[in-house]
Amino acid sequence: MNAPADPTNPLRELSQHEDDVLERIGKIVSERTIVRGERHVGDDAAVLRPFVGEAIVSTDVAVWGVHLDEQLFGIGDLGFKAVAAAVSDLAAMGARARGLVVAVVAPPGTDLEELHYGIAEAAQLTGCPVVGGDLSRGNQVSVAVTVLGECPGGGAVLRSGARAGDEFMVTGPLGASSAGLRRRRDGAPLNDELVLAHRRPWPRLREGIAARDAGASAMMDLSDGLGLDLHRLADASGVGFELTAVPVSEGANLDEAISGGEDYELVIATSNPERLRLVFHDRGLREPISLGRAVASPQRRLLGGEVFERKGFEHEL
Repeated sequence: MNAPADPTNPLRELSQHEDDVLERIGKIVSERTIVRGERHVGDDAAVLRPFVGEAIVSTDVAVWGVHLDEQLFGIGDLGFKAVAAAVSDLAAMGARARGLVVAVVAPPGTDLEELHYGIAEAAQLTGCPVVGGDLSRGNQVSVAVTVLGECPGGGAVLRSGARAGDEFMVTGPLGASSAGLRRRRDGAPLNDELVLAHRRPWPRLREGIAARDAGASAMMDLSDGLGLDLHRLADASGVGFELTAVPVSEGANLDEAISGGEDYELVIATSNPERLRLVFHDRGLREPISLGRAVASPQRRLLGGEVFERKGFEHEL
């Protein structure tokens, strides 16, 4: 994990020597057993063993005050969410996690150790180790996470594989994250179950691998809400859909379940829902919930017979 050797570097304000800060951060993100034959934090670049099957790469950026309310949550939560969101992209492809690199930009005075504790906790819990990164000075805290994964065998599950007749399923009820943000704004504590769903989301890596192994046709994670992401999957596959119901998390409402976003559950298209359920059951995973079916007409997109509007969290650029 490298930082510019510059007397204006903000890390110098946190320690007498820049190397001391880097050493502490290195220890925070490296407290685990490293795979034999690999080299992670400490050199100019990481060294990883060969990937099996397809190599999967994705990047996400989390900005303090944009992707997480700095008045309501701690900076460690930003680090955790940044990693979880990026790892969720691996889950959406059915990939196994191999490692991540993280680049942090922060102004002077930022609690970089607390930020990296959040990063390290998410990395450890998801089994996606921090293998390198960078630090730099800037006006606003941002965390860029690039994840590396692998898909052996038949390769990654794409958004574009759904076909008419496939059943759409989701790995869990929706709306908990959005409801958690609402509850936190109303004064709920940080350990409230729904608040935890917002500040410490859980990427569905095991579910993604199970869906790939069960022959899923298409898949993606619900980062921006079912009301946007299912439309995106249908656009990529050239299909429509007829939904019978949307599962709502306890404590959330239907609007939060459809358009709240940041649930990181997986929506899966499959031509063999019974096989999908069986694989999930055999691996001790929660049974996926049926949403409805894909149909041939791309213009036909319904929920309970009514037009299913395209709405969710859209990033402002």
